[in-house]
Amino acid sequence: MLMKTSLDFRARYGAWALVAGGSEGLGAAFADELAARGLNLFLCARRSGPLESTAARLRANHGVQVKTVAVDLARPDAVATVRREAAGLEIGLLVCDAAVAFTGPFLKQDPSEYRRMLDVNCGSFVELIHGYAGEMTGRKRGGIIVMSSLAAFQGSPLVAVYGATKAFLLSLAEAVGDELKEDGVDVLACCPAVVLTPHFLSDTPATGKKVPMSLEPVVVAREAIAGLGRKRVVVPGAMGKIARFMMGRLMSRGATVKMMGRSTRGMYGTR
Repeated sequence: MLMKTSLDFRARYGAWALVAGGSEGLGAAFADELAARGLNLFLCARRSGPLESTAARLRANHGVQVKTVAVDLARPDAVATVRREAAGLEIGLLVCDAAVAFTGPFLKQDPSEYRRMLDVNCGSFVELIHGYAGEMTGRKRGGIIVMSSLAAFQGSPLVAVYGATKAFLLSLAEAVGDELKEDGVDVLACCPAVVLTPHFLSDTPATGKKVPMSLEPVVVAREAIAGLGRKRVVVPGAMGKIARFMMGRLMSRGATVKMMGRSTRGMYGTR
């Protein structure tokens, strides 16, 4: 269903959106785009400073209500905290964007950090989707955007566990989206290649070259929102779509894994 106006969008998804990981980068871009469509926002993120700064900017620029909670989604009680703080708000649109990432050889990272990655990237979103999707189905309307990655479609060397969490999210969004479609809930997985977030820019060695298939956060957010209710999976950007076509149709899975490894090593050197 194509949303043509902000009124249409608000009528379809309600007055409040929850953005997990909404303090900066891609999450903040989603918050901006949703506020521009007239939705009030509930933002959660780990660091209170950037979270409150983004909330103040959204209120000033868009005139919407913005509520926040600083919470580490790796904590066992994190989702309960989010739901308690958002109690009384009719959350009609959920954006699952928060993520823990590590780039480097699989054996270089401590397993406890991989556990944290699984808790944030997978476990917290299963809980959030389960809780809010139940409310959405009761109202017969709602939307869920899950941030996956182009790394979700095959094994991705040097981001092995991160890529695996994104494969989990892609599969989850596809399956839950099919289950909830008759209840009026739109579910979309967004699978970009490289998003130029503050974390990515600070973690990537300066090469003096443009990163292939990289996109600004606002471009990714806009394509995802535009696809909600129309598609189940969105790969943003022309180059991302071409890469996905090649990897899915023209190359073997083994060749695709090797290509992903070469691409990541090219960005990060020999790590």
